Amino acid sequence: MVEASNILIGVVGKTNVGKSTFFSAATEVPVEIDNRPFVTIEPNVGVAYARSRCPHIELGLPRCDARNSVCIEGWRMIPVRMMDVAGLVPGAHEGRGLGNQFLDHLRRADVLLLVVDASGSTGPEGVPAKPGTFDPVEEAESMIREIDEWMYRIISRDWSRFAKQIDTGGVIDVPGALAQRLSGLSIRKSHVIEALEATGLMDKKLSTWSSEELRRFIVELRSRAKPIVIVANKADVPAAEEGVKRLRERFGDSVVPASALAELLLKRLAKKGVVRYIPGDPEFQILDGSKIDQKTRRLLEGVRDLVLSRLGGTGVQRAIDKAVFEVLGLVPVYPVDDPGKYTDKEGRILPDVILLPQGSTPRDLAYKIHTDLGKGFLYAVNARNGQRVGESYQLRPGDVIKIVSAR
Repeated sequence: MVEASNILIGVVGKTNVGKSTFFSAATEVPVEIDNRPFVTIEPNVGVAYARSRCPHIELGLPRCDARNSVCIEGWRMIPVRMMDVAGLVPGAHEGRGLGNQFLDHLRRADVLLLVVDASGSTGPEGVPAKPGTFDPVEEAESMIREIDEWMYRIISRDWSRFAKQIDTGGVIDVPGALAQRLSGLSIRKSHVIEALEATGLMDKKLSTWSSEELRRFIVELRSRAKPIVIVANKADVPAAEEGVKRLRERFGDSVVPASALAELLLKRLAKKGVVRYIPGDPEFQILDGSKIDQKTRRLLEGVRDLVLSRLGGTGVQRAIDKAVFEVLGLVPVYPVDDPGKYTDKEGRILPDVILLPQGSTPRDLAYKIHTDLGKGFLYAVNARNGQRVGESYQLRPGDVIKIVSAR
């Protein structure tokens, strides 16, 4: 069985902004899955799903036999890990409110979803207030500062000694040495190179960096190693319209308006068979009105009128998809053994999907499946058109690929 993605999404934010609700909504899928990935998971880590169109629809196949993922009415739900970090408070990077302990959980995260109260109804310490009281832009900037400062404290620790060792030790591959030192933060060499180029520090000796230059480097490094998608939660509250507007003016298209509460309600009712709802859909259908009391009916009307019709969805699935496909730039690819029938060796149709970085080649896919396949790689077959492709071919979203190997 091909392993599912090891991508880790970190969910962060201050207390009482709906962060835990978002996590609950994101990690609950309205289907029962046998032998699904990550059934045994560590505390505070769940499974969310990135949504992509299943190739069996475009290929005109009646079905697929999804194995390491889930196919719901033509949508392939691809599992990714999600970690919920406890609510942060100002000064978290200095240990306030056990902030350092919570932030340290982010070391392994590949991308962060920063949940912000777009309605401005939560104070800096998490105390509820009247909508419009607080500025969501200030909230987002404050949380980003905490994360940047947390990384600065880690990297700047013993920096002088490290920098002198690099400068006097004849190290040729400085980016590689930096990446090795920062590997505990899941930082790759490519991240280091990009940050050095962005700050103009590539050719400057580390021991001559000022504290301000080091700080700028770390901010650039964090933006690449742990990019942030801002979830403008509580977007259905009237006061949130202005908050979302201001967030977008400040952070651009990295902002996703959302109502985590609406998503959680729809998913729970879908699991009970009360409504038909696929995560990420802009609508739902009531299946059994006899199971709905007046209170629930009013809630559903509110979800339809205040959330789905205004936002085009609850925003929860959109945030996950944005993080996986746009920010991380991952491409879903389907390996098969028989390109004519789109099956594996057991005759299962499109059983597995693998997420690979943009620019990946068939050889990269071969190595992902098994090391021996990669070492013996000869060529691949694009099952969509039957054409042979070499290792220079860049894989595209939804590609169905057969690997031909000498091993």
